[in-house]
Amino acid sequence: MSTHPFTVLILCTGNSARSIMAEFSLNERGAGRFRAFSAGSRPTGAPNPFAVAQLRAAGIDASGARSKSWDEFAGPDAPALDLVVTLCDSTASETCPYWPGAPLTVHWGLPDPAAATGSDAEIAQAFKAAFGVIDRRLSALCVLPSLDVRDPQVKRALQQIGAIT
Repeated sequence: MSTHPFTVLILCTGNSARSIMAEFSLNERGAGRFRAFSAGSRPTGAPNPFAVAQLRAAGIDASGARSKSWDEFAGPDAPALDLVVTLCDSTASETCPYWPGAPLTVHWGLPDPAAATGSDAEIAQAFKAAFGVIDRRLSALCVLPSLDVRDPQVKRALQQIGAIT
């Protein structure tokens, strides 16, 4: 593995819930080894307050969270990406921009907790459940002994992480 952090872009359509939770969680858990960003094809403009509350409950500071377009990561000044992860089925099927560095792209589909209905407690529970899946997947990512995305075994392992529930 190289000495630079493994750079991950996590995508969802709105970039307000799942991708925000994954970005801040991976930056916290993988500090030094990983550098995570998140974006959306049609960003909502603000992080979902339930996502921010879930991160806070997990002891993660999300004060800098913002909903942003994936266009920020497709230009010549964008960080070189090693991995692009889609979390929702709509972004997985959309035509993505060209990512500088031609990173590996994997799909780790996860139901959108922002679509949950009911009381605030029920919605918060949906975010907690989604965060639990994200946390388990990121745990699996963080313990991979190699992050060489050219290695077929690493590619397979990254793809299989999406099946973790």
